[in-house]
Amino acid sequence: MKNNRRIFLKNLGLAGAAVTLSPMVFAKKHETANKMQRLERLDATKTIRLGLIGAGGMGTADTNTALLHSNIELVAVCDLYTGRLDDAQSRWGNHIFVTKDYKEVLKRKDIDVVIIGTTDHWHKQIGIDALNAGKHVYCEKPMVHSVSEGLALIKVWKKSGKIFMVGSQGLSSLGNEKAKQLLAEGAIGKLNYAEGFWVRNSPEGAWQYKIPEDASEKTVDWKKFVSNTIPRPFDAMRFFRWRNYLDYGTGMSGDLFVHLFSSLHFITNSFGPNKISSTGGLRYWKDGREVPDVLLGMFDYPQSEQHPAFNLSLRCNFVDGTSGSTYLKLVGSKGSMDVKWNDVVVKRNINMIDDDPFLAEKEKDIARIKSRKKMRPPLETTYSAEEGYKGAHYDHFANLFYAIRTNGTVVEDPIFGFRAAAPALLCNDSYRSNSFIHWDPINMKVI
Repeated sequence: MKNNRRIFLKNLGLAGAAVTLSPMVFAKKHETANKMQRLERLDATKTIRLGLIGAGGMGTADTNTALLHSNIELVAVCDLYTGRLDDAQSRWGNHIFVTKDYKEVLKRKDIDVVIIGTTDHWHKQIGIDALNAGKHVYCEKPMVHSVSEGLALIKVWKKSGKIFMVGSQGLSSLGNEKAKQLLAEGAIGKLNYAEGFWVRNSPEGAWQYKIPEDASEKTVDWKKFVSNTIPRPFDAMRFFRWRNYLDYGTGMSGDLFVHLFSSLHFITNSFGPNKISSTGGLRYWKDGREVPDVLLGMFDYPQSEQHPAFNLSLRCNFVDGTSGSTYLKLVGSKGSMDVKWNDVVVKRNINMIDDDPFLAEKEKDIARIKSRKKMRPPLETTYSAEEGYKGAHYDHFANLFYAIRTNGTVVEDPIFGFRAAAPALLCNDSYRSNSFIHWDPINMKVI
């Protein structure tokens, strides 16, 4: 047993043995000198035709990334603002079919998959309509606008037989994949705590998206925009800066915490927390928005077959004058991991028992510890993506297209996507009600 542990931790510490992480569909090359690599294994002979619904910032970014792959063709674009439709034809060609009615996109028989890049409050309905129309779906996170919508979408997806990928792109990063392997191999011992931080600070201000000069009811289909929520007079702020308003967006947690949940759940194989609380406030951006610009979340993860019980803390700050970094940190009984999309840093306490195989490998070239009373700095091992790595966003779409072509599975299907979205959305409920929220992560329902 001891020899076996030394073998795999030698690989962990020196070369990082390649593994296949279901349901990821990439063949990995052997890693050398702690460089994380990925070799694509894709059958790209079949052309896949796209329809984009929601051509704002993320919809456009998703489409540009999708088109980097072989044999991908954009057929149609839908948006409620005329300017974005004009921009789509300017960007991708005048041959692109454009419309303000997403159902016109779903009716087309020459579209295989739709990208849903709309405001959050349209994700569920467009997702269901797309599945019922026989389309595969790539839907931006969070998968739904409220927890009450999740199970209905999952039910339709299961019945449809189609691929549905949720777009928390960072989940497919080499950093997360390496962290998953390291945690499973015992690199940090028994997990007991995790924390995540997301900062978003820009000169223009968080979510202060530009409002076009021609914004009016002549260029924006406002009635359609609010048709599934509270009717209001036309408001360009609400349309173009929608993340600030709860009718259409899901606040900091729905926009950013959900990424951290997705990565954490992938690394740990977790179904999610069972106790949720959050606090925060509107500290700076007092511009009429309905959501805080500083948010703190605390979560209890119960013991399960996949992992021991542990605690999670998340922070998000839109008023950070230091422009701090975004990260996810996992802490265990023997060390910790700092996880970013392109890097993983493992830190190990050198004052551990002498027969620890990880330290045995690291100590080959230094003197053996003589006294456990001496304090020494932790050992660090850094794993970095190899130069030329195309990134998590590219890999996420690679997973989608491979699944469509091979009738396979994706890493972030609606069940995974809902289990990541639900605790993020429940942060909003906890913040507004000033109370703990109890969640059943297995059956996916509020208790």
